[in-house]
Amino acid sequence: MDLSYALTPFLAWLVAGVLKFAINSIKAKQLAFGLIGYGGLPSNHSSIVSSMAALVAFKEGIGHPAFGVAVALAFIVMLDANSLRRQVGKHAVAINRLAVSDVDHPVLRERMGHSKLEIAAGIVVGIAVAFVVKAIGAA
Repeated sequence: MDLSYALTPFLAWLVAGVLKFAINSIKAKQLAFGLIGYGGLPSNHSSIVSSMAALVAFKEGIGHPAFGVAVALAFIVMLDANSLRRQVGKHAVAINRLAVSDVDHPVLRERMGHSKLEIAAGIVVGIAVAFVVKAIGAA
């Protein structure tokens, strides 16, 4: 039974999350538990979907229909991360500024979405994880 298709996205999420925590901790010069979540380098979402697309490409080839489906899903997720969720973060910033005098207003999370660099880093992580999973499975 080939569990690599279930394992690879999880590993990509884990590797991207650990990298993001380490990068944020180095930037903040302290353990950055408060910065865990949406946004940041590398994109967890991009690493997850690109790991699956890459694994399908490595194992089945780019001519396989599953590769097309994986790439389509990856594009949707990455476009959403860069456009819609980023706009949500900008709206949260504006709402938090407007509501600064309202003590009953909960502070909205402002760090949402990803830059193109963060998405690209997620793609690199996803492809690397898929490559390692494929290499280990072939051994």
